[in-house]
Amino acid sequence: MTMEVDPALAVPPPGSKQDIVRSVSVDASDPDAPNLLANLLNPPGSELDCALVYASNRSTATNLHETLAERLHPARTLGCSTSGEIDHDGYARGRLVGIGFPRSHFRTRSVAFTPREAQSTTVLVQKLLAARSALAREAPNWSNDFALLLVDGNALREDILAGRISSALGPVPLCGGVINDACDGTRPSLFSGANDSAAAIVLLVRSACQVSLFRGDHFLPTERRMVITRADPDKRLAYEINGVRADGEYARLLGLDTTDLSPAVFTTNPLVARMGEDHHVRSIGGVTDEGALRFHATIGEGMVLSLAERKRIVTHLEYQLSTLSLPTAPDLILTFDCYLRRAEAEQSGHLRALSRILSRRRVRGFSSFGEIHGGLHANHTMTGVAIYPPGVTRKVHR
Repeated sequence: MTMEVDPALAVPPPGSKQDIVRSVSVDASDPDAPNLLANLLNPPGSELDCALVYASNRSTATNLHETLAERLHPARTLGCSTSGEIDHDGYARGRLVGIGFPRSHFRTRSVAFTPREAQSTTVLVQKLLAARSALAREAPNWSNDFALLLVDGNALREDILAGRISSALGPVPLCGGVINDACDGTRPSLFSGANDSAAAIVLLVRSACQVSLFRGDHFLPTERRMVITRADPDKRLAYEINGVRADGEYARLLGLDTTDLSPAVFTTNPLVARMGEDHHVRSIGGVTDEGALRFHATIGEGMVLSLAERKRIVTHLEYQLSTLSLPTAPDLILTFDCYLRRAEAEQSGHLRALSRILSRRRVRGFSSFGEIHGGLHANHTMTGVAIYPPGVTRKVHR
């Protein structure tokens, strides 16, 4: 039996700094992994309000969600399957990662939506408002709120859903990640308690700890612009760019031939949409037989996109996370990190360097297939929330 646990967090001393947010990682191929995780995440004498679990698609545990719900009761449990995790070693695969929110510092509510409920604005708003009200009554003296969204991306509706949820949450900042089966064909799973048939799950968190949401990518828009002139927004397909076949125009702007287009080219050459002074990455997932470019996020006719200039991903990650540590380092950083960033790091040989940074900065999360920040959905991005020890005051970035 093999097991890896963040040594400082396996059984933290009562009242220690590491008692704020707990983190455990175990080998997902061990059939007893759920019990191991439950024992380490919620040792005797502790009291969890919620456990967030990221489970590798390689997990061999049967009835994973049911076991976790039973073992961690009365704490609420929720999570998702993943194609890659981030634990105490940085980038990892084949892990079961648990993140525990103790009642000493957190109160939570989780709201799961069926596919039909996710399409109903009325149901969505009613359930979220009820959860917000319940949190406000339970912890009236705490004022730091945030929400996490996990959503199944197979329906290609996460753009609309994120916008609706963000509007319903009002001032509560939202971030999240999309799960998909694009890597290995395994059907993704979202679970809330003993239920594993949700289309989306929102975790509302109220805390005594200050929090700071963030989003970043290592791309800058260039002046090489293009306009999508024929598209199918529902399928996220761009058939024509600048009035000609999309794959040919994209290749021409890169100085390539269409025969040169490949997943590696798409990974290192995403497009960006400008939004005022900001921008959001629109990554390309592939090309169809008809020459249409298939995007990972919403596109439409008339959308203006730019080729992107890459910055050094290692330098950018160190800078991004270091700014979250001024003047005090977070207790933990929960993140949704696009799988394209990991793919790029693997191609460029920077995976180990990035893992060292993620480990040192106490980052936990998984490789997502799209990232949510507020009501926006982007790709090739890292977003998340930094959670600070009580009493820390700093400028909040949302």
